[in-house]
Amino acid sequence: MAFLTSDNTMNFYSTLDLSVFALPKNSLFDRFTSSFQICTIFIAVKLDSICYCMNKKKYTIKDIAQFAGVSKGTVDRVLHKRGRVSKDAYQKVDRVLKKIDYRPNPIARNLKINKTYKICVLIPDFEIDPYWLPAIEGVRIAAKEFGPFGVVVEEYPYHPNKTVHFVEQSNVAIESNPDALLMVPIFHKESLKVFQNCRQKGIFLASFNNHIDSLSIENFIGQDLVQSGRVAANLIDKVTAEGTHIAIIHIDEELHMRQKEIGFRDYFKEKKRNTKKIITYNLKTDNPDNFKTGFTLFLESHPWITGFFVTNSKAHLLIEFLRTDGRNFTMVGYDLLEENLKHLRKGKIDFLIHQKPKRQAYLGIGYLAEYFLFEKEMPSQELLPIDIVTAENVKYYIN
Repeated sequence: MAFLTSDNTMNFYSTLDLSVFALPKNSLFDRFTSSFQICTIFIAVKLDSICYCMNKKKYTIKDIAQFAGVSKGTVDRVLHKRGRVSKDAYQKVDRVLKKIDYRPNPIARNLKINKTYKICVLIPDFEIDPYWLPAIEGVRIAAKEFGPFGVVVEEYPYHPNKTVHFVEQSNVAIESNPDALLMVPIFHKESLKVFQNCRQKGIFLASFNNHIDSLSIENFIGQDLVQSGRVAANLIDKVTAEGTHIAIIHIDEELHMRQKEIGFRDYFKEKKRNTKKIITYNLKTDNPDNFKTGFTLFLESHPWITGFFVTNSKAHLLIEFLRTDGRNFTMVGYDLLEENLKHLRKGKIDFLIHQKPKRQAYLGIGYLAEYFLFEKEMPSQELLPIDIVTAENVKYYIN
């Protein structure tokens, strides 16, 4: 791309539609990055100019001053509400601004006044649950890209199985007075309290991965979890015989798992002449011995089970207990953790539903940053596609 001259950069960036710029096909982050590359070029060329636009025609402070018959300094004082301006001069400038439908360039304005926006991210600790590592990577990529434009991102990791730690970290984040809080609301009651605290303090609240229907938040990014459960049910239904039993396994149960179960059960309820029995079983990983004993006893007491639907990223934990007595199983799980991928390639896990945590987190930061920097409206939700990954197509999902 050629650099723009001072004459034709009057309002180049303020006319950009950020949604139309895309990276090459292989890029995961095609929504925001290219527009910021363009923004960087523009700012490097003309950082000190705040430009204006009306119906794609561009005006500078000099143009407005000429139209109004006043000095550039007078226009500057009117635009930025600083210093004294006579009533007559103010009215002249105001008439011109209304006529040309004045719009400021927000990115240049923010840089000029050194404005910063802080986004706090309340997210499960990836060192405890590796599922969240790609999400943190998405957060950090977005933070790096938006950082030069005054967006500060702070991470507040919490223990995914301890509500007390979630509450502690949420309180610390809110007390830091951010402009926005992006969170993963694993704990229902505690998340409602976070919502109330953010509302009281005027903090924007957005979420990703998990959604709580009763929360009226600014933005949610993730998948339709009920439909995700239906997809899993359809997969298992196609490869298991009539009259067999199918187990829904919740490991370290969270709210989003129940939503997947609802979709799974609804699929079979709506199916004509369904002869398959659905059984739900909950497991905890805090005690490995209890986990092993509990699941082994469950298998022994349900010999007709031929299908397993594991509602989170921990399907790999069940593999060592299966396929050891000649029984064949179909297993559907979630997420492209290395342990899951290993068993997928070996045929021990049949299907993985990819939830795209990296993209979810990246978009979560991106939408908030676009709102603050460009006053761009955020969608109330963005539901990502439900991708089915098998041993035959997994190579296309791995970087």
